[in-house]
Amino acid sequence: MREPSEPLAAQARALAKQGDWGGARTKLLELVTEVIGTQAIDLKINRDQYSLNSLNGVATLVDGRHFFFKYHNEEGEDKTIEEYYNAELLRAAGYRVDVPVYACGEPGRQILFYGLREDLRLADVCRNIEEAAGWQHMERVVRAQACYDKEALDIALRTLKVGNPAAVVKEPVHQLFHHRLATPELRDGLGGRVYRNYVGQRFTFPGAEVSWDVLKALKWVINGLEYNRTLEELFLEAGDVLAPAKLAGHGVVTAHGDAHNANVWFEDTQGEARLVSFDPAFAGRHIPALLAEIKATFHNIFAHPLWLYEPARVAERYKVYTRIEGGRIHVDFDWDLSPLREAFLASKAREYWKPLIAELKARNLLPLNWQRVMRLALFCCPTLVLDLRAGGNGGHTPDSSALGLAIAISAGSEPVAGADQFSRLFSAIA
Repeated sequence: MREPSEPLAAQARALAKQGDWGGARTKLLELVTEVIGTQAIDLKINRDQYSLNSLNGVATLVDGRHFFFKYHNEEGEDKTIEEYYNAELLRAAGYRVDVPVYACGEPGRQILFYGLREDLRLADVCRNIEEAAGWQHMERVVRAQACYDKEALDIALRTLKVGNPAAVVKEPVHQLFHHRLATPELRDGLGGRVYRNYVGQRFTFPGAEVSWDVLKALKWVINGLEYNRTLEELFLEAGDVLAPAKLAGHGVVTAHGDAHNANVWFEDTQGEARLVSFDPAFAGRHIPALLAEIKATFHNIFAHPLWLYEPARVAERYKVYTRIEGGRIHVDFDWDLSPLREAFLASKAREYWKPLIAELKARNLLPLNWQRVMRLALFCCPTLVLDLRAGGNGGHTPDSSALGLAIAISAGSEPVAGADQFSRLFSAIA
């Protein structure tokens, strides 16, 4: 008999991380059979680069039915999520969302089963365009994204209300931010994944190696721009500013909370293409408005192309240089947003963030530190989703580690002088 501390999903995740895909498949076959109540006779796990904290694939049942499945099981976090799957509340709010046929939200057994589709995920559509530099084919994708941004804004404005502190604190979206920064016995900002992945570790960059105790206090100079906050200062500020109770007094909305492109189907019909979200693991009715589209903003735009999801390819695609001197770490690189991601950024700023910020301000629901809230949440997206250290458990290399941390710093910290992509974003939406 299995111990409660070792649920099948946790066992499958551990086996997959070890590279034992056959063992993971066996555990998932058993889990699928238990959840659906019909024997699963075949199962394929997709080994895609977007499944950073989850596994997905296709299960075949003895009665001939086929389902796309996706499940989350995050080490050390499986007991912190109370209401895991919320597709129906999104549909009721007006979102186009794929509702699972079967679902289990028990800790360690969080898994969803959808009717099998032939549609590609938007992440795969975008990757195909960028790999081929097929910018002439991106118009339909950009239009579909703009339509999604307009619809998300409409729903946000219709559901916008003053936050109820008790409800806001319970929202699972905080799992993506503050919960990954906190451990009861440690200072907020230096606990959770920060402690596990970074504190006390060594960092290897192209041409430089440094300990956490040194790196945490260095100022950053990125492509010639100096930034005014250190890595440790950003983690500590995030641990304070993103505390759920501190976000409860502002405007809240009904939202998906994690609508990055790997959680979105691209329905390419004879008419206009449209986007349909799925896997609303962190959806809710009381999500702080400033967090609702943060994950989508970072992961759909600034995490591409390649560096976060395919770090092993960074060295062949980009040039990254580092040096440490005079209390500063200098990082120079030739990575930039692709034309597709530039178009996504323009749409997200114009169609969603700018009118939302204006409405929050008009209703006196915009906190004075709103830019810090957004910047710190953007900073958390890459630093907390996986270990960004070279040689850590995120698969990063010296090149992708330096690049990723530099992008995170520029998300969280304003440059002392001059402008970068993030400061231009905030100028556009203020």
